[in-house]
Amino acid sequence: MSLSRPDLHRSSRDADAPRGLARPITGEDLSEREQSILKDVIHTYVLTGEPVSSRTVSKHAQHGLSAASIRNVMADLEDMDLLCQPHTSAGRVPTEAAYRLYVQALMTRSSLSPQDKHYIEDRLREAGDAEQTMAAITHLLSELSDQVGVVLTPVVDEIFLKSADFVPIGRRKVLCVLVSTSGFIDNVTVRTDEEVTRDDLVRMSNYVTESFSGKRLRRIREDLLRRMASEKSDVDRWLTGALRLAQQALHGSAEQEVLLEGASSLLGRPELSDVERVRRMLDTFADQARLVNLLSRCLESEGGVRVFIGEDSDVTSELEFSMVATTYGSGDGALGSLGVIGPSRMEYPRMVPLVRHLGKTLSRALSQAESGRRLP
Repeated sequence: MSLSRPDLHRSSRDADAPRGLARPITGEDLSEREQSILKDVIHTYVLTGEPVSSRTVSKHAQHGLSAASIRNVMADLEDMDLLCQPHTSAGRVPTEAAYRLYVQALMTRSSLSPQDKHYIEDRLREAGDAEQTMAAITHLLSELSDQVGVVLTPVVDEIFLKSADFVPIGRRKVLCVLVSTSGFIDNVTVRTDEEVTRDDLVRMSNYVTESFSGKRLRRIREDLLRRMASEKSDVDRWLTGALRLAQQALHGSAEQEVLLEGASSLLGRPELSDVERVRRMLDTFADQARLVNLLSRCLESEGGVRVFIGEDSDVTSELEFSMVATTYGSGDGALGSLGVIGPSRMEYPRMVPLVRHLGKTLSRALSQAESGRRLP
């Protein structure tokens, strides 16, 4: 089910429903007073990291209620599984269901500040090629969110080839340099059955570039297989070598990976005071396969920003984290995704516009790289 808030999407499940209800609670199930107090508890808890008492909420003038009245409302919210009490003498903290409801219906939509936008533009001017731009985006995600920044590198099959260059690095060893139209560079070392001269490698490079430039790598692979299977009698030996070399280079091209930065910034959080939780977090962040699988889920959506909270994914469930993510591309579909990951006690009204803006910024940078232009 899509969130009612524009360009946010998530899947709700019956498992997320409060006790006694057959469905997740919605904003319409809460009175204005309950909504106001729930938002106040969430804002205060995100700011302080400490359980929120009714006395604390009563000091906020907008409610105009006594601590006793607020205590009753908070008790009702607890009955709806939107708040919980970690200790008998403590105040309340939001649950996963509360964060979902907040993102879905209660959060005020905002935009990134002009100062942040200018800062991002200045930092990206220092980036050179596409890979440096992606590294800079990863850093900005972490720096501006105070969470972990993650970027899923492009789906290799969806990249468009700009050029191929075959360089001898040994008697029977060739370095294949593949450059995409958006500026990504992939180096693949290929072993050959026999030594290939530099002149033949130049000829092969020119042939592959002229034949396949501007085509998706997926289509190139298919085309190479068809050409190699044709076995036409007039195919020159060097051409057969060029096709075989190109096929080996594309077959060995890099898999998707996740660029990650900022894990150390989470170590001081109250949620990670337990050594075992820190170990689980570090183990998870070192598991590329799990991170690729998580971020790949964004590629299946219709675009926009997606919010994963707790049980929405195995990674966020295990860590009791949230992820705010979106896709990026170069004008012809999504190439990858990016976002921030951290404890569910995060500032969602800031995370959503930040992720949205950096997704659009990376898309724009890649599109401009394809047309030979740089960021303004």
